[in-house]
Amino acid sequence: MEIRTHAVILSGDGETTKNRARELAAAALCEGAGQKPCRACRHCRKVFRGEFPGIHPDVICLERQRTASGSLRREILVDQIRALDADAAVLPNEAERKVYILPEADTMNPSAQNAFLKLLEEPPAHVSFVLCVQRSDALLPTVRSRCALERMTPREEDADPDVLERARGYLAARDDRSALVRWAAAQDKLDNASLLAVVGCARETAVGSVPEGEILFLEDFLGRAEEYLRANVGVKHVTWYLATYVFDRK
Repeated sequence: MEIRTHAVILSGDGETTKNRARELAAAALCEGAGQKPCRACRHCRKVFRGEFPGIHPDVICLERQRTASGSLRREILVDQIRALDADAAVLPNEAERKVYILPEADTMNPSAQNAFLKLLEEPPAHVSFVLCVQRSDALLPTVRSRCALERMTPREEDADPDVLERARGYLAARDDRSALVRWAAAQDKLDNASLLAVVGCARETAVGSVPEGEILFLEDFLGRAEEYLRANVGVKHVTWYLATYVFDRK
């Protein structure tokens, strides 16, 4: 287990991605000779000690700030990314690397993401980034293209059987317009919440069944369907939107 590139996006449930981010940070700093993280060396012990992200000075967590009244801001701001950029230029305190974890990276506003993109394009050699998101399509395509992507998918045995069957049906039908139309017609009696669960399950279970080159396109497409459903757009409108899926494999 290691960060094979300078930046990784972890897409999935918040606690799951945070746990994985901690593991990756420990692996990046680990001094053990065997499997990493060894959990026994001085760096691993500090990363796993205490609350997230541990007490290691070279594992830095960047989160949303609070206002003067104490309320949590809605977004990570560009000034925070500029401060991160300045800090990234400073050499590590104890380890050979510094790891920056953004547990809610999808809350970066567009200005913050563009500033972060510049850092991703020319990162210091001693720095790694772990971006945790619930949906990777909340990040700019340019940001995503410069990071490795790892989806933290739930176990299929934990999914609702009906939701899973409908989601698998959509993925199987996506290359056949007639099959997509039949699938859409079969979902018309669902309510918004039920169809939202199906769309989310389709996005999560696409890993392993959809070619890697298509994943980001499909994720963006399904993400728009989720946005429509959260905005209470009618189920029939969304199912027929889903039936328009076309991915050009040329």
